[in-house]
Amino acid sequence: MGLVEDLSDVASSPASDSPSPSSSPSDSLPDSLSSSLHSSLPSVEELLEKAVTAIGGQERTGQQQMATAVDRAMATGKHLAVQAGTGTGKSLAYLVPALRHAVETGHTVVVSTATIALQHQLCRRDLPLLVDALAEDLGRRPTFALLKGRNNYLCLNALDAGNDPDTDDEGTTALIPSEKGLQAQRIHEWALNTDTGDRDDLKPGVSDVVWKTFSVDTQSCIGSSLCTFSAECFAEQARQQAYQADIVVTNHAMLAIDAASPINLLPDHDVVIIDEAHELESRVTNVIAGTLSATGLEMLGKRLIHYAGEEDVDNFQDTIEHTITAMENSPIGRWDSLTDQQTAALTVLRSSASALLTSIGPVQEADILSNPKKATAKKQTIGNLNQIVDVCDVVMASSPTHVVWMSHDERRGYEIHVAPLSVSAVLRDHLFADSTVILTSATLQAGGSFQTMARQWGLPSQSQDSDTSATASSPASASPTAPAPASTTSTWESLDVGSPFDHRSSGILYVAADLPRPAQGTTSPATLQRMEDLINAAGGRTLVLCSSRRAADEVASYLDDHVSYPVLCQGQATMSSLITDFAEQEESCLVGTLGLWQGVDVPGPSCSLVIIDRIPFPRPDDPLMSARLDFINEHGGNGFMSVSASHAALLLAQGTGRLLRSSTDRGVIAVMDSRLVTARYGSYLRKSLPPYWETTNTEVVLNSLRRITGSLH
Repeated sequence: MGLVEDLSDVASSPASDSPSPSSSPSDSLPDSLSSSLHSSLPSVEELLEKAVTAIGGQERTGQQQMATAVDRAMATGKHLAVQAGTGTGKSLAYLVPALRHAVETGHTVVVSTATIALQHQLCRRDLPLLVDALAEDLGRRPTFALLKGRNNYLCLNALDAGNDPDTDDEGTTALIPSEKGLQAQRIHEWALNTDTGDRDDLKPGVSDVVWKTFSVDTQSCIGSSLCTFSAECFAEQARQQAYQADIVVTNHAMLAIDAASPINLLPDHDVVIIDEAHELESRVTNVIAGTLSATGLEMLGKRLIHYAGEEDVDNFQDTIEHTITAMENSPIGRWDSLTDQQTAALTVLRSSASALLTSIGPVQEADILSNPKKATAKKQTIGNLNQIVDVCDVVMASSPTHVVWMSHDERRGYEIHVAPLSVSAVLRDHLFADSTVILTSATLQAGGSFQTMARQWGLPSQSQDSDTSATASSPASASPTAPAPASTTSTWESLDVGSPFDHRSSGILYVAADLPRPAQGTTSPATLQRMEDLINAAGGRTLVLCSSRRAADEVASYLDDHVSYPVLCQGQATMSSLITDFAEQEESCLVGTLGLWQGVDVPGPSCSLVIIDRIPFPRPDDPLMSARLDFINEHGGNGFMSVSASHAALLLAQGTGRLLRSSTDRGVIAVMDSRLVTARYGSYLRKSLPPYWETTNTEVVLNSLRRITGSLH
């Protein structure tokens, strides 16, 4: 089945009708099966109890249910999707059975995350504690390793080459030369003492521009057979440690490259655990996507003078000029077909890049011995030329499986992008076909069903009578299509273990139903006034989540002038420092966009009110989302529900999850968009959220916030 057929499944599936339920692991096997299959070691339930006791935690029903389900999935080989709300302790729920499985079978388990923060939590806190707690019961100390992409590690060859960050070819002026020089000096000093070469271990950090001078990506690496530092290479050392570990922690991008590439970046493994699985599709899409940048082409043309003849360079620079002219004459946004000028420009560009690859030739040992710095740059140039050939091939193929679009901004200039319409086939054929996959997140259900995420991952639909985990349904009128036939052989199971928090008694979901419907590009005066009233009642202590940067700036500016509490806005400082300030300044307000919808974990009174300015539908001009929506509509489905509403549902669930981060938290979610209760799709969206107590009564909410504020004094 190809990529287009995968989206055809979406078109004929009931994403916006009654969501097709998914099966519960408890229906598949007796509870004792997992333990009986691994009788030489204590059961997962016993190990989890010991682990929780060792770290001073408390037993949680959801955590126990999840650990048992994960253990069962490893034993049976069925894929598993687990939604585990905040406070479940899901990392222990999958790490304990993972450690047991690795020790029992001798097979590596890969754990993939979307964020560096979670990688650090697993490798610096959770896994060391678990290894200490369980080593005696497991019969040995399990091992673990963290493996990142090559450009996250210091390159000793680049360091030895004496690269000067003040003369990089990026043409950036983000830092003055003296600042770059000082940062470069710190890297040289750090290199003498670091055991890992991992950029995240360099404190304080350095700018991307400077780090790029002392690191290489896969395209730029000259290879272990040619590099004089291969025996000391930090990236290779990390890889070797991973190949010897029981548990390997990595990220979704590395997982995607390993799955789709003939080169094995990860050690052989039989189980993959994907945390933050709601991010999997977007991260894999980003890895597979390609870009042609006008700025990048110009810089490449300048670099070629070191590796190609004068005539070849002149011809290629002329080709670049014609390509950029074609880009400037092209519309911004999605390209459904190529014009004659675009086709001609890309054809000549591809031919020129291919000819240069032949004339330049590969990096030779003599290149490295004579000038290591130049050899590394040559390898990068070859990689850039190969990328041009690949992107041109995909763009000119005009395949219905890919989306092509043009973007432009002041910093990046003109860029041609190409991305797959769907990554479900890649995941199905290269990830789920090779390993048992366990996917988990606090938000995997849209409209009460796992089916939206399952389709993104390439998993088949399941029969409605096999599910005990999803009981909600979306409005029948939202979709004109009938349910797709159920899979005859279920290859995956699902489980929603809920949350230990009592959402209904701890939080209120308030929808400002009396406010005007949000207008495109602006926030109404009435909405701004309502935000002000809510924030005053809460005594500050507010996280404001906006759907765009323009809206965030507008709201922050208004609040700066109208409330007496400190107002922090995304962009004023780094995200981590803003979140720290928000947590420490209890009466402050933090305003931001997408990064804050998923990246804020502030338990306690500092976050007593979460305001959402509007339902976070994707932008109408988003090329990839609009292409997916159009495809589903063209094939008889409801693109709005399958794409836009599902996207909004999952993001709303993430945003509303910022409120209750501990069992003692209390507060209000305030949605400034009446469509959440007035539109036909409103119930579908609300069923995706934690079960807060719901109201549209403004006075009730203001009084509740005042009581919460009063209890803090």
